[in-house]
Amino acid sequence: MTEIHKSHRVGWLRAAVLGANDGIVSTASLIVGIAAANTSKEAIVLAGVAGLVAGGMSMAAGEYVSVSSQADTEKADLALEKDALENKPEEEQEELAKIYEERGLEPELASQVAVQLMKHDALGAHARDEIGISEISNANPLQAAFSSALTFTLGAALPLLAAWIMPLENLIWAVSLSSLLFLAFLGGLAAFAGGASLLKGAVRVTFWGALAMALTAGVGQFFGVSV
Repeated sequence: MTEIHKSHRVGWLRAAVLGANDGIVSTASLIVGIAAANTSKEAIVLAGVAGLVAGGMSMAAGEYVSVSSQADTEKADLALEKDALENKPEEEQEELAKIYEERGLEPELASQVAVQLMKHDALGAHARDEIGISEISNANPLQAAFSSALTFTLGAALPLLAAWIMPLENLIWAVSLSSLLFLAFLGGLAAFAGGASLLKGAVRVTFWGALAMALTAGVGQFFGVSV
């Protein structure tokens, strides 16, 4: 029976979950905090829209810069390894064999494996087994930026929609409860996509979201300034 692994989803899943989670938590917290300060519904919705736009752009830019830095580091490491393979292939082959020995292979077998892999794809073997770079973990800045921006926008739209629909007197509770439900669903969905525990994923995300909204509501009530 062939196992279905999920590690290839790590790159886009991390960015997508981070974006959606941040969109729900930051926008809901912003709305709850402003609503707790006894402001008008129009100002609350306007603040939510501004938070959605600013947050989406911030997530895209942040992910792009962050993952681009990772990609630049990977490219620099690969360039160093390529140069070493061209100038001292024997030493690199011995280094690869030593890595396999440390992983449990007998010295002779480790040497044979190193020879065969060097013939097949020397740079790929060293990138994977010496540096730790593989196709699964390879950084993709545009993919990360797009996933984060899109999922942040979708996540932020949920509490914003609740704030727009609900009357002002019920707005705080409606946004808070609906956002917690969204977060629980998101945590469970992310856990399912990654092959982890649904309950653990849902509880983990919901707890931090509830804490963020409680703190911002407290700030809004403390200052209590009408906007």
